[in-house]
Amino acid sequence: MAQVPQTFLDALAVRTWCGLALRALGGAREEIDAINVYPVADGDTGTNLYLTLESAVTAVEAVFAGYGTGTDEPSLADTVRAMAHGALIGARGNSGTILAQLLRGMAQVLADDADDTGRAAPGIDGTTLRRALRRAADSARGAVAHPVEGTVLTVAAAAADAAEGAEGDCGTVARAAYEGACAALAATPGQLAALARAGVVDAGGRGLVAVLGALVEACTGETPAAVSGAPSGSGPHARVAGAEPAPCADGSAAEGPAFEVIYLLEAEDAAVTRLRTRLDALGDSLVVVGGDGLWNVHVHVDDAGAAVEAGVEAGRPYRIRITHFGLGDVHTGGRPPRERVQRAVVAVVPGEGLAGLYGEAGATTVLARPGEPPASGELVEAVRRAHAREVVLLPNDAELRHTAAAAAEQARTEGIRVALIPTRSAVQGIAALAVHEPERRFDEDVVQMTSAAGATRYAEVVVAERQSWTSAGICQAGDVLGLIDGDVAVIGPDLTATAERLLDRMLRAGGELVTLVVGDEAPGTVAGHLEARVRESYLAVDTVVYQGGRQGVPLLIGVE
Repeated sequence: MAQVPQTFLDALAVRTWCGLALRALGGAREEIDAINVYPVADGDTGTNLYLTLESAVTAVEAVFAGYGTGTDEPSLADTVRAMAHGALIGARGNSGTILAQLLRGMAQVLADDADDTGRAAPGIDGTTLRRALRRAADSARGAVAHPVEGTVLTVAAAAADAAEGAEGDCGTVARAAYEGACAALAATPGQLAALARAGVVDAGGRGLVAVLGALVEACTGETPAAVSGAPSGSGPHARVAGAEPAPCADGSAAEGPAFEVIYLLEAEDAAVTRLRTRLDALGDSLVVVGGDGLWNVHVHVDDAGAAVEAGVEAGRPYRIRITHFGLGDVHTGGRPPRERVQRAVVAVVPGEGLAGLYGEAGATTVLARPGEPPASGELVEAVRRAHAREVVLLPNDAELRHTAAAAAEQARTEGIRVALIPTRSAVQGIAALAVHEPERRFDEDVVQMTSAAGATRYAEVVVAERQSWTSAGICQAGDVLGLIDGDVAVIGPDLTATAERLLDRMLRAGGELVTLVVGDEAPGTVAGHLEARVRESYLAVDTVVYQGGRQGVPLLIGVE
């Protein structure tokens, strides 16, 4: 059913636009994934754009839900700010991060103009929409460390250029932007050798054309016709006429960084400026978007831990995602999307430090923030990102057993072989990962990893929030609790002393290796104290210490 034409762009039109854009990206997702060859041929640009916009739509719908079923509706300013914020916090991959900045740039102009005119104004006119599209293109280009022509940045700039030459209402401006974007998209293979070799247009630009087409429909009520030389929405049209995918001229792919690292970051502008410089030296495909204290950071690096540590130094990183590109990656050179690797590990981790540790060991990670366990859909998405035929899933939390089982079942319906190892703590996951050997048969690898995890007793040291009954007696708020396998075993007033008693109790049953994962909440001396205790009292036992960052508990302990 056709949409009602909008002479002005108001809150309802923005809501309609977001919904139409999500539908358009959903329909084009597989096509866009299939033509994704730059900057990394990992076949996920369409999916990343869809997930990013889905987060924006969720935020917009939440704003409207706050107004109930009455006749009133949120302001345009509130709506576009919600759209931009939702895209920022949900941005996935290089393409999704740039889309988030495009939406943020538009929202800045639209919201400022709406604030200036007030609620009495019917909405935003074509003049303001032109300025919004220009701000979007400029801010997205500024967020990319090393802009490349023939990408979504080129398509966005062309859309803004075309809009600036259009006179009329929002529908007229939106249509001009769409047509300019389509023409620029068709020309991308002539600007980027990787696209020409593969016989495709730019995947990110293709996604932006879908989003702008939805804007035309929201403003005019009509679905725009495909422009000559641009994709119309079906897969074959995304390829350059007469071109066939081809390998690199030398028959090989250029090497590139091994990891994609993404996180949200709470930090001041000055700290982010320093962070950009440091990350630019560590890797490539650097995109940092956001502002007002909240940023989304995306980079490809070989040292995932260093990228996370740089974020910790700049501010507070969270929702950290580290993806190992695996064998056969193509970062440049324009080959078709890479083949799936044979096997990968997906792990839920409680802190930034462990995210870096697991990532460096080759695992795809999902960060579980305190009080915010990942949903099954997030685990399924992580399994997809691992891009493997076989996946070992480590939930690292007893409470995530059913969630992980649901995710594994969903992934199996998509043809991925998934083995769920019921790890109940991150230290059990570390033990499993230590014996992981992708060259073994899948079943044998799973058995060895399961055995290593099961042979690792786990404990954690936490601070009681209130008075309660425990298996070790009554505790008061502020008491330090030592839990073994989830049950309170020790209660004490001091964290270091309680941790020592807890470790002694665990080592009475024997052990060869103690693993300590120290959180930011723990005293700086606790690791050294416990290492000394093990060295003096348990001569045959080794100790390894990891920094867990903001992991929700001061200390995790594993004994193998």
